[in-house]
Amino acid sequence: MSQMSIITDVNRCVGCLACSVACKAVNNVPIGNYWNKVVRVGPNPTPEGSGQWPDVYMYFLPLSCQHCENPECVHVCPTGASHKAEDGTIQIDKEKCIGCQFCVMACPYGVRYLNQEERVVEKCTLCQQKLNQGELPQCVSQCGGNARWVGDMEKGLESFVGSFDPEGNQRRMLDFIEDFDEADLHHLPDAGNKPSFAYILRRHTWEGGDN
Repeated sequence: MSQMSIITDVNRCVGCLACSVACKAVNNVPIGNYWNKVVRVGPNPTPEGSGQWPDVYMYFLPLSCQHCENPECVHVCPTGASHKAEDGTIQIDKEKCIGCQFCVMACPYGVRYLNQEERVVEKCTLCQQKLNQGELPQCVSQCGGNARWVGDMEKGLESFVGSFDPEGNQRRMLDFIEDFDEADLHHLPDAGNKPSFAYILRRHTWEGGDN
């Protein structure tokens, strides 16, 4: 089985919110709700620093459904509405959803919500309608900082691609971004669900390098 995922290079994210706005627009997300939101982390003091500028660091963290390998939201759904698709993404069949919100309570990241008008639960679908047509998720294609990349974790980091350059060539993550090692690749806290989304945060961010 595939495990489609997004890797975000946190050192490239400038917090412009383009991914969040584009997601709401293309997926018709209700006002007050988000499939993808961006959180500012910091400023925090650097290790052994004064805690005052310039001894601080800050970054932006895009948050959405992590399309987990072992999703608790799927396990607790009484109707099978929440399910793991063949590409590894977690989807919701709205015709089966009864709005009980068990999945909302089970999600460790708080990224699901009840659509008050339709009375069904919604969240990021990784733009499945676009993936099925060989297109990029909207948050990836609209990322001006080239911080977001989509690919199949089962096929390795080599599979991750991003938006197209002015000449129409698709950017490949490993060819485009600054080198990183395994210690720079992070996930949100794992509560046994094994989140598939990953974040690149290089050590020099909090050791006095890029802020």
